[in-house]
Amino acid sequence: MAKKSEYKPRLEVLYRTDIVPGMVKKFGYKNRMQVPKLEKITLNIGVGKAKEEAASLKKAQEDIRVISGQQPIVTHAKKAISNFKIRQGDPVGCCVTLRRARMYEFLDRLISTAFPRVRDFSGLYDKSFDGRGNYSMGIKEQIIFPEIDYDKVDKIRGMNITITTTAKTDEEAYELLSLLGFPFKKRISAPLAAGESK
Repeated sequence: MAKKSEYKPRLEVLYRTDIVPGMVKKFGYKNRMQVPKLEKITLNIGVGKAKEEAASLKKAQEDIRVISGQQPIVTHAKKAISNFKIRQGDPVGCCVTLRRARMYEFLDRLISTAFPRVRDFSGLYDKSFDGRGNYSMGIKEQIIFPEIDYDKVDKIRGMNITITTTAKTDEEAYELLSLLGFPFKKRISAPLAAGESK
């Protein structure tokens, strides 16, 4: 019987060996289990009139599948939007949720390969935390991912990426993502805690 693979993604190893001890020291956690960790990464591509543009939706699904290595699901409108002639239940895009090894592998490729391919990239803003330790950002072009074959691209698509963590505060989440290699812009001040005013 074959042995189960011992492979661990690079960022997962980094988290366990370096980041956990560092955050315990900085935030004074009583034990390692209190250290925030990545929970999941969600990729989402919206396709305006997906009902009429079935081919476009199919291409978006293929793009997100190639980028994430996982089959996406089609998302549907939760309510009708008359201005866009969208009815409740109409397909409006596709998304995929990554966890465990696949999540760490995607994040590694995003940081080390995709971001450097963004034209005039100068870092990420630290204002996109939601007050509960989660971070969202938009990517304007799917072609920054080397998995995408430029010759087969029918149109340039953007996508939203949401990183969900177990952090209780944005400050802890910022520290976690920074230590994982997120290229945040130089900070002028610490992000506000939830409910705090300027």
